[in-house]
Amino acid sequence: MRIHLSEEENIVLSAAAVRRLVASGSSDAAMLYLTLLLHHGSLSPEKLSGELRWSEERLRQAESALLASGLVNSRRPAVPESGGEERPDYTREDVGRQLESDQRFAQLTGNVEQLLGKKLSTPDLNILLGLYDYIGLPCDVIFLLVSHCTQRLQERYGEGRRPTLRQIEQEGYAWARMGLMDMESANSYLMKYAQKRTVTARYMQVMGLGQRPPSPTEETYLLRWAEMGFPAESVELAYDKTVLKCRELRWGYMNKILLSWHEKGLHTREEIAAGDGPRPKVPAQAETKRRSGENQERMKKYLEESRK
Repeated sequence: MRIHLSEEENIVLSAAAVRRLVASGSSDAAMLYLTLLLHHGSLSPEKLSGELRWSEERLRQAESALLASGLVNSRRPAVPESGGEERPDYTREDVGRQLESDQRFAQLTGNVEQLLGKKLSTPDLNILLGLYDYIGLPCDVIFLLVSHCTQRLQERYGEGRRPTLRQIEQEGYAWARMGLMDMESANSYLMKYAQKRTVTARYMQVMGLGQRPPSPTEETYLLRWAEMGFPAESVELAYDKTVLKCRELRWGYMNKILLSWHEKGLHTREEIAAGDGPRPKVPAQAETKRRSGENQERMKKYLEESRK
């Protein structure tokens, strides 16, 4: 089904989505779904009410009907942790009609096949259509997503490795949760990601791990520390403390050290030295003098009360 817009843009609905909207029996649910698709699945309730010229109650009822249809699970198309069980079960006919009616999706399919070096299977196409039709990622964003997943896998395991569509789907759902629904936000995210990768490579070096790519778990820790804003010198200090205490590198222990500093607002070596060092001990002589003075004061008060 194709809806023609005045801006010469097309919205394409799968047969599965149309069947669910018809079964809902709510024209408002269908209108709300089309509006969400028009904005790539991301629009605040206030803007929805303004664009549709609906009252808050009417919008709430339309949302309830749309939620009941199973097409969404929030105010935007569903973005669960992984899409395999939530994604509509597109049939071979659904995919075929989409390829025939939507030139952009057909072109995307060809480009993805060329990038991955294989012919996409029906399950692969089902996943690709889910990212496009169900989640609402534009074709150019999806291709950028596939390119990113491919590059990241090859950096880690070498040339020739290609991600599966299932791996791409998981990353796509992560992008949708972060709101990367257009090229501007997606490119901005990838630029920041590249900057963090430069920082994390330096982390690997100061930890004595060389220039090898980090494992997925290691990368999770490294990117987290980069987001916290730690320079490599501070990570080196946390590494040194970890090895002295544990006699080996323990990622969890080291993460606790850095997280503790971050919560205190300590990031540079200078800040850490000033704010996380041992508390100065009061000299024994000064402490004895202080206690003596307190005792004398208490004795003075006692004698004054006794005279009374």
